[in-house]
Amino acid sequence: MTLNDTAKYLIHADIAADGVVERSDVVGAIFGQTEGLLGDDLDIHDLQQSSKVGRIDVEVASQRGQSIGEVTVATSMDKVETAVLGAALETIERIGPCRATIEVSRIEDVRAATRREVVERARDLLSTAFDDTVMSSDELLESVRESVRVEDVTEYEGYPAGPRVAEGDAIIVVEGRSDVLQLLRYGIKNAVAVEGTDVPEAVADLTRNRTATAFLDGDRGGELIMKELEQVADIDAVAFAPPGRSVEDLTREEVFAALREKVPFKAVSGASAPRELVAATDGSARPAPDVDSNGPRNPVRPIEPDANGSTDSGGESSIEPDSSEPETLRSHVRAVIEGESGTVRLLDDAFREVASAPASEAFETVSEAADPPYAVVIDGPLTQRVLDVAAQRGVEQVIARERGQFTKRPTSVRIRTADELRG
Repeated sequence: MTLNDTAKYLIHADIAADGVVERSDVVGAIFGQTEGLLGDDLDIHDLQQSSKVGRIDVEVASQRGQSIGEVTVATSMDKVETAVLGAALETIERIGPCRATIEVSRIEDVRAATRREVVERARDLLSTAFDDTVMSSDELLESVRESVRVEDVTEYEGYPAGPRVAEGDAIIVVEGRSDVLQLLRYGIKNAVAVEGTDVPEAVADLTRNRTATAFLDGDRGGELIMKELEQVADIDAVAFAPPGRSVEDLTREEVFAALREKVPFKAVSGASAPRELVAATDGSARPAPDVDSNGPRNPVRPIEPDANGSTDSGGESSIEPDSSEPETLRSHVRAVIEGESGTVRLLDDAFREVASAPASEAFETVSEAADPPYAVVIDGPLTQRVLDVAAQRGVEQVIARERGQFTKRPTSVRIRTADELRG
């Protein structure tokens, strides 16, 4: 149905005729039988000429000698005039040669119908047309930083690399471009990718002139790259993603945790799979990866050194109790947890004992320590209260007999059980 642009109302009326009638019969009856009924001002013909009444639409069908249908009249008059016109239509008694009735069923406000359409469309637009990603200020700033870092991806001899690989004194060797991108997102700009298990000569040569750390996936691919690096490159240290994980999938916290636990390459060369690794303490610890202000300057920390410069191998024999003085993290775990001592022990970053107490006094021992401990070993469950004070004091890792129930878990503290440390 076509309406003029100024229509305000639609008069809907039902038609019933005792005989067969057609559209032209209905329109003729409307004009003929209302002529002069309402005076000159409301004559339908004149109202159409002045565009106060639009097109008269008729839909009619005949069956078994009867005709029924609907007539629709559009008007731009006010409510009163429209109602009078509707009443005038109901005075029609014949259509063509047949007796007939016309009854107004409703008068529709075109503007109300339009408003309903507007509301429905607006609802659709609200749910589909808007970008519903609302960023906080921190998220917006991080998004900008990330875009800048991604744009910083360069190449070294044709291989994906961070912008500081060519000139820096330390590099991180990773598997692929996606690993380089992930490290860039976290501020590490000195990674270079080997793009597969076949280590390119250009990267191998680079490792001979830089302090080189291999950061590999915790899967079979990582093992193969490590074996290749052992043969063709000069790698100083190695770090692994958690078992079954890839570097490109790690969170910021997981990346720096893995790099903190890097170990001398000699300690694991020839190993068949990434295991829980320990670092040598012969003074050979290498500089940390080069990072910007968004990440710590020294995320790589040698772990589990003993005072005599020996290296805990991390093999099966390393978890058997022995009679030696505890000097590595595993040794402290053996003494405190596997020895069922019922105590808590605080360690500094060289894994020297700085305090101990009954496990029931773990909260007070951590909170009252003169210097924030690096690690806490507890022969008992780790409670939310102890975890909270550990985070407040800057403790980096807690090893407990078992995990408690946490309602919140600080990301700054690494939590492990003795079983997890045992690997």
